[in-house]
Amino acid sequence: MSGLALSPVTGRKILAVDDDPDILKLLEMRLVAAGYQVVTAANGEEALAHIGVSRPALVISDLRMPRMDGLALFDAIHQADPALPVILLTAHGSIPEAVDATRRGVFGFLTKPFDSKSLLQQVEAALRLTAGAHVAADSSEDQSWREAIITRSPHMENLLSQAKLMAMSDASVFIQGDSGTGKELLARAIHKASPRNRRPFVAINCGAIPEALLESELFGHEKGAFTGAIARRIGKFEEANGGTLLLDEISEMDVRLQAKLLRALQERMIDRVGGTTPVKVDLRIIATSNRNLGDAVREGSFREDLFYRLNVVHLRLPALRERPGDILALADHFARKYAELNGMPLRPIAPEARKLLLSNAWRGNVRELENTIHRAVLLARGAEIGPEAVMTPEGETLGPAAGRDPAARAAQTAEAMTRSLVGHTVADVERELILDTLDHCLGNRTHAAKILGISIRTLRNKLSEYSSAGIAVAEPGQARVSAL
Repeated sequence: MSGLALSPVTGRKILAVDDDPDILKLLEMRLVAAGYQVVTAANGEEALAHIGVSRPALVISDLRMPRMDGLALFDAIHQADPALPVILLTAHGSIPEAVDATRRGVFGFLTKPFDSKSLLQQVEAALRLTAGAHVAADSSEDQSWREAIITRSPHMENLLSQAKLMAMSDASVFIQGDSGTGKELLARAIHKASPRNRRPFVAINCGAIPEALLESELFGHEKGAFTGAIARRIGKFEEANGGTLLLDEISEMDVRLQAKLLRALQERMIDRVGGTTPVKVDLRIIATSNRNLGDAVREGSFREDLFYRLNVVHLRLPALRERPGDILALADHFARKYAELNGMPLRPIAPEARKLLLSNAWRGNVRELENTIHRAVLLARGAEIGPEAVMTPEGETLGPAAGRDPAARAAQTAEAMTRSLVGHTVADVERELILDTLDHCLGNRTHAAKILGISIRTLRNKLSEYSSAGIAVAEPGQARVSAL
């Protein structure tokens, strides 16, 4: 299935800018062959002159040009017309500039040499966005694709509008956001809004599966491929055939496996472990991470070419603190949800409790808010959910003092921790430090090991010991659930 076959945006005018005449000619040929009108410029100044006359719907510009580079050209365009999308052409090794560009508002970027499919996917996505900017907001009968996302935030509404427009193409989407912001919910919404919505949506958490098993989980295996492979198994790529595959926390994938993933994305063919015949697949890829993949590329833990392949469309999901207008709307939603699930009466959230919710930092984002309201529903007494029921996992009442005076809060916590160490063995302290750090990282083993200063192998051995002893260990993507 291709989002390019019957594109409603072909025929629109595109301005191509590059100081290399060969690249410029190649761009023009590929765009004209796809049905677009093309105007060309050899430098930034010439491009700005064209914009006022030809009024293009999209600008594609080289990043590095003499006198006025692509970022300077983007800044000038953005100042004059913020709605005009810009795609930058970059060479390998220019990751910092590319990441900075997306932060500043550049629609997307392509690496040289670029292939026609990637070029046209980005072009279509950008032109759909500009076309959608002049269309009225979704009608009430067309909201089902996003019904799981509760928001009153203009920032989120703008993001959802972009997501729906992107959904109509087959372009790969990368969703970046802090843990607990709802990246998988957004991915599912994109799938529901896409032409693939009648086909499977399959999700896999790349950080939750041991490296030795992840390849088989993704691509499947043949009978006898390894010890224990007693029958053929279909992997996630084949399960999602025709639909959408979500690669959750993609930054946790081993670099060696990233090379095989890149080949699968490029060729739309996979090899089962132990197989001899490639298997053709047709699916849309959505990847998520709570890390900045540009930083991971610079650190050498993520392949640059895979980064570009996944990052055709970049959506940044804001933290809850960036959308404070959603806090109470979400809190009311969760209060209804957990009252119904637990067979309890629906209680409104008292004004004092609402003030506490608004004053909290919500470092765990929507997931932390949901858990807090779940606890509050179970702990509340009387006709309302009062402030005494709005508690932290440790049983402390949520309070604005934590947000207003972090230094005093830290000192109080440090003193309490020091007192709590007395009477415990070194092994006890080590265990609690490891488990608390893992909770802090929401079960992310790699991040916890870095914070603790130990190897991932040592951490996994420790966690295996604790699990064998019947001690609860945080699963990837969440913290331990405290007893109420």
